[in-house]
Amino acid sequence: MIDGFYIGPLFIRFYGIIIMLGAVAGGFLAQYESKRRGHDPEIIWDLLVWLIIGGVVGARLWHVFTPPPSSIAQGYTTAYYLTHPLDLINTRNGGLGIPGAVIGGLIALYFFARKYKLSFLEWTDIAAPSLALGQAIGRWGNFVNQELYGAPTDLPWKIYIDPQHRLPGFQDQAYYHPLFLYESLWSLANMFVLIWLTRRFAGRLKQGDILLAYMVIYPLGRFLLDFLRLDASMIGGINANQTVMAVVALGSAIALFLRHRPARSVVAV
Repeated sequence: MIDGFYIGPLFIRFYGIIIMLGAVAGGFLAQYESKRRGHDPEIIWDLLVWLIIGGVVGARLWHVFTPPPSSIAQGYTTAYYLTHPLDLINTRNGGLGIPGAVIGGLIALYFFARKYKLSFLEWTDIAAPSLALGQAIGRWGNFVNQELYGAPTDLPWKIYIDPQHRLPGFQDQAYYHPLFLYESLWSLANMFVLIWLTRRFAGRLKQGDILLAYMVIYPLGRFLLDFLRLDASMIGGINANQTVMAVVALGSAIALFLRHRPARSVVAV
């Protein structure tokens, strides 16, 4: 599968193009939502630059500190990255991690909101559906790179993986679960649910609720899909991403419940 093209001496990867398409699509959705809420929609494009920078830095650091077995087998361990700064910032060696991208993006959004005197929690609610849309589109970058596939399968929607992209121990297996597709569809559904919640419960929502809903829905899907993942990052024998996703989903669900639990009535005696 072709993964890019040359413009003169410069090689342009389809992966990067798809990631940027996801970011821009998310920007247009956030622009519409910010305008609907009475904000200047043009501020989105300034914010998007901050989010991309914060997201990429966070995503790279997540990979550096939780490298998957395939990276470790090539010598790209956390210790290696920390002693080789040029490889640490070279995203072509290793990869990126979505949990880190979300964390980095939130940190960038916090400082952006402080700089421009915006409500951080309100803008997380504006950004959350756009983040889900960006993920839904961006996951197709994994398709062109022939990565993020699941366990071998014979299901009708199986995908073929070229031998050079197969993980150690699976060289004789040609067809796999399209894990990237599952996560893309889950993220697209997440976007629609968040938009529906924003409109359906507009009078009852508190600032930050849509972000919390995102942090329930996406981690839940990621937790379940990780059971199919062949190259999960392990720390002390525990699936790092899956464990974090479980904690985040549960914590966010509890936070939503506590924010909206019925007030106890006091009965006079």
